[in-house]
Amino acid sequence: MEENYDIVDEPITEQIADETLSVSITPNPANPSTTITYTLPGASRVKLDVYSVSGQKVATLVDDRVSAGTHAVVFDGSSIASGVYLYRFRAGGYAKTGKILLVK
Repeated sequence: MEENYDIVDEPITEQIADETLSVSITPNPANPSTTITYTLPGASRVKLDVYSVSGQKVATLVDDRVSAGTHAVVFDGSSIASGVYLYRFRAGGYAKTGKILLVK
């Protein structure tokens, strides 16, 4: 059973410098997959989830301690409907939410 989006999550308490952390998605729109690339200035716990616009979690792409550097993960939307999805990326005290447009 998928869990619903919950704005109150467990805290990620490490601190990393926001100005050196980046997240990008290519291609966007996705058909049916896209690559989410992120760069960390230092090792950190990373959590990356994808949600439907109704708040249902559709995928957890990363939930682990990750080393410094550039990393990439593929979101495969072939088993879900076309539409707008939201990703939530958290590392240290940094959080970013963005849109993924899935078209098939």
